[in-house]
Amino acid sequence: MAALALTAGLSITGTPASARSDDAPAASEASDVSIAADTYTWKNARIDGGGFVPGIVFNRSEKNLAYARTDIGGAYRWDQSGKEWKPLLDWIDWDRWGWTGVVSLASDTADPDNVYAAVGTYTNSWDPTNGAVLRSSDRGASWKATTLPFKLGGNMPGRGMGERLAVDPNKNSVLYLGAPSGNGLWRSTDSGATWSEVTAFPNPGDYQADPADTSGYGNDNQGIVWVTFDERSGTAGSATQDIYVGVADKENTVYRSTDGGATWSRIAGQPTGYLAHKGVLDSGTGHLYLTLSDTGGPYDGAKGRIWRYDTATGAWQDVSPVAEADTYYGFSGLSVDRQDPGTLMATAYSSWWPDTQIFRSTDSGATWTQAWDYSGYPNRSNRYTLDVSSVPWLSWGANPAPPETAPKLGWMTESLEIDPFDSDRMMYGTGATVFGTENLTAWDSGSPFTITPMVKGLEETAVNDLASPPSGAPLLSALGDIGGFRHTDLDEVPELMYTSPNLDSTTSLDFAEASPDTVVRVGNADEAPHIGFSTDNGANWFQGSEPSGVTGGGTVAAAADGSGFVWSPEGAGVHHTTGYGNSWTASTGIPAGATVESDRKNPEKFYGFKAGTFYVSTDGGASFTAAATGLPAEGNVRFKALPGTEGDIWFAGGSAGGTYGLWRSTDSGATFTRFTGVEQADSVGFGKAAAGASYPTVFVSAKIGGVRGIFRSTDTGATWTRINDDAHQWAWTGAAITGDPRVYGRVYVSTNGRGIQVGESSDSDGGGTDPGTDPGTDPGTDPPGDATCSVTYTVTNQWSGGFQADVKVTNTGSTAYDGWRLGWTFPGGQRIGQMWNATHQQDGAKVTASNVAWNGTVAPGSSAGFGFTGSSTGDNAEPTAFTVDGEACTVE
Repeated sequence: MAALALTAGLSITGTPASARSDDAPAASEASDVSIAADTYTWKNARIDGGGFVPGIVFNRSEKNLAYARTDIGGAYRWDQSGKEWKPLLDWIDWDRWGWTGVVSLASDTADPDNVYAAVGTYTNSWDPTNGAVLRSSDRGASWKATTLPFKLGGNMPGRGMGERLAVDPNKNSVLYLGAPSGNGLWRSTDSGATWSEVTAFPNPGDYQADPADTSGYGNDNQGIVWVTFDERSGTAGSATQDIYVGVADKENTVYRSTDGGATWSRIAGQPTGYLAHKGVLDSGTGHLYLTLSDTGGPYDGAKGRIWRYDTATGAWQDVSPVAEADTYYGFSGLSVDRQDPGTLMATAYSSWWPDTQIFRSTDSGATWTQAWDYSGYPNRSNRYTLDVSSVPWLSWGANPAPPETAPKLGWMTESLEIDPFDSDRMMYGTGATVFGTENLTAWDSGSPFTITPMVKGLEETAVNDLASPPSGAPLLSALGDIGGFRHTDLDEVPELMYTSPNLDSTTSLDFAEASPDTVVRVGNADEAPHIGFSTDNGANWFQGSEPSGVTGGGTVAAAADGSGFVWSPEGAGVHHTTGYGNSWTASTGIPAGATVESDRKNPEKFYGFKAGTFYVSTDGGASFTAAATGLPAEGNVRFKALPGTEGDIWFAGGSAGGTYGLWRSTDSGATFTRFTGVEQADSVGFGKAAAGASYPTVFVSAKIGGVRGIFRSTDTGATWTRINDDAHQWAWTGAAITGDPRVYGRVYVSTNGRGIQVGESSDSDGGGTDPGTDPGTDPGTDPPGDATCSVTYTVTNQWSGGFQADVKVTNTGSTAYDGWRLGWTFPGGQRIGQMWNATHQQDGAKVTASNVAWNGTVAPGSSAGFGFTGSSTGDNAEPTAFTVDGEACTVE
């Protein structure tokens, strides 16, 4: 029997269907949509990292308990046993996608089971939802949410400052949150359940990265940026009295309360002209340290300082490691060694060239050493060795001239933390990974310390496009920021991203259906070229020429036989070429900016779409003719032609306020027929057909039956089965989806910050009963009428308004079951939402669960199990009686 999808792959045991706001209903209510009977397991195609990690938080009372936050990809908990990160926010749903941006994390010193996350991606109109504070009492295995009356900015300027969220180490029911956008300082006195503004706090901040920006992004007030408690000023159970708060205000950047937050005042004598990115207090020495920058980061910063405040005397001192005139960067990452008071480290976060810099002091900032020095410019002498063999692409394939090195020590290094229990372990986040060391104190003896990636399990790429050719590598990807990869093994980190050319972000890629070694990709770069070609299935690349005026990648399509290409780049109209793009000719009859795709059978046929009109070319992209109309005029749109069949096109897209859904054309786009049962759809792809099926499996990211999810159809869209679950939603999944043409059931799903998700079906060929037909369909043979049985019903997880349960049916008779039906009646109005390893019918309180094709045979003494999530309105009392084929079972 396959492992349950809720615990397989990512191993977040006990994760609920979704977090619950205390004052809001569940995001996904029970519905009649069929749930997969052949359990799907989910994992990432390994890349390891790929995005900005602005925060790392160690718990200060339990060894090896640490968390990391990302700007768009959720939060993670460190698993010491595997030395890897476990994702905690994959349950975030489509409608609340902004909650994947984590602006701050806080781990409870008094009770390490408690962890909090302040979430929200943008403070402007780009994010449709307000921010929230999530709280967990089981280290992130399950969450409750309180929605705030304002937005938070996990991906806004200044996101590397912090931490904005803090738990009082003496009285852990008290938390503080620094808000952006002029919303001030907020406090909770009931462990994060409710929040109110601290009206006595005098300064909501005034710094804007770009006051001239009118979008609400650069001109947002970055607000209150960190909160630090002096735990010495309180006792267990009593609120800490001395609290320090950092404000995005260059003239007034640090405030203090000495009466538990009742009153606040600006600390006299503080540095001005800078923003305090971090404020960390060394309780062993009584020193509060500030890392300062002239901007809020994370990309900018031309000057910086480090200052020390003596909390006993009130004296301020500039303890910067270099003269102000010698800085061309700001300081941010900051940590003190809790095992060795007076030892601290800081980063030059905005030193992009030639490399970032890390500083270390063992005498409270009186003197410093740095991670590397010049040994006669441009040569460098490094105190460290950097081994990226576990994530080799971090070299970027570069071979720079000194003083640059490859791989780099990092950039955007806004987070650095020394393990509070181990002076030898330190981790720091960069714009692409988490680096760390386990022999840090070698720095002080003059021996080299070793830095390696400590990023396994943390997958933060934004996925723009995916392709799974019928031969060669199983997966090709187009990614933001790091280009993309050719995966020959989904469980291994690829050696290198695409090069020649290196594209900042790959926006589109395609292969020739009948000649899969021919691959093309396009993307964004500071200058030409914006296109690359491969003739060996993406293993090696060469640069192509491009039409004049190109400013960005757009979309690209390869002819079915690889004889030509059609490209719709940004900055120029649609163009076509034969060969490998030595010259391009403008296409006619199609508007600039159209999305383009190729027919997967006829090499002369290409398709395009823009603003509600579908376009067709039958001459290799030289000219296009308008075909079907009435399709969505706005919103996200993706369409794909079926491999091996001319003119069979599936179209997904639209917007919530307009036309939205899934369509199919069998006449090369002359007409489209809508699937009436699909309310919304955003991406579509194809995979290997099920056993006995004549049509490939279709996968969609869609809303069907009122439920958002990843769906599969093995019968040309007649019925649909949801194959993910509420614990695996990954927020927005609308960019790309594709099945694997070689492995039945395997699907690759794009996310915007959680990398490439790979779904694997436990049904090896799909030859069993398709659970998408009818949840109550007879599985085949009737169970024996004289069946004897015992049943174990266990509620494994419970949250406000919902629960998860496992059921085990044991054959206690002398005859094997050849199919089984288990019946029971819920006593408290419960409704089943999703079920795995069985199908179900529910009529009021009565439920019938039936086996699936592969677990219907149960030998005497053996058992079959299944699980489900459901909703409850009362006390969720458990059923007290069960039957198999009408015969009563013993309840264990």
